[in-house]
Amino acid sequence: MNANVQASAPADAARLLHIAASPMGERSQSRAIAETLVTAYRRTRPGATTDVLDLWRERLPEFGAAAVEAKRAEASGGRADGEGAVAWKAVRRTFEHFDSYDRYVFSVPMWNFGIPYVLKHFIDVVSQAHMLFSFDRGSGYTGLLKGKKAVVVYTSSVYGPGMPPTFGDDHQMPAFDGWLRWAGVTDISTIQLRAHQIAEDADLLRRDAHAQAQELGRRF
Repeated sequence: MNANVQASAPADAARLLHIAASPMGERSQSRAIAETLVTAYRRTRPGATTDVLDLWRERLPEFGAAAVEAKRAEASGGRADGEGAVAWKAVRRTFEHFDSYDRYVFSVPMWNFGIPYVLKHFIDVVSQAHMLFSFDRGSGYTGLLKGKKAVVVYTSSVYGPGMPPTFGDDHQMPAFDGWLRWAGVTDISTIQLRAHQIAEDADLLRRDAHAQAQELGRRF
């Protein structure tokens, strides 16, 4: 069902999807914090639906020339066929799966001061007109993911706010938070674990991040 007509689920019945963007599995700092949140969410809402989309295990569709041509054919009232139709169908299916959830938890490590390329791939697949957004020449873009909530876990080994430029810059959180807002998700909470590789007390930083995750999970 398209996001712009989907009714919000009752809080106790809300479906939660954890989208994991780290390839490190159990050794991932961001994923561990996100799983702490999801565990608290489950305990607060027994029987709630909680799923994981591991972007390193899920084969995302390619949104290349064939899919673009199929998309244009359908938009103009035509019919797509062949390779393009298959590709465009996979793109639509990926968006519909994403849209079927009410709550999102994203675990996002910093890569080269930005987001991992698998997460950018996911964004490019689901960011489709008349699905995730609409556009008007006069008023611009309107995000269609209404009634959704998101928590984003941001981690970085070296970069930290207020540190000298030689420790990096943040093209991670502004870009990803901006995409969520553009898509229509305005209820966004963040948990940050920064500079944990060089911190004097990294364990304290981790404990604080997990405590935040537990609290957010109980009221998310």
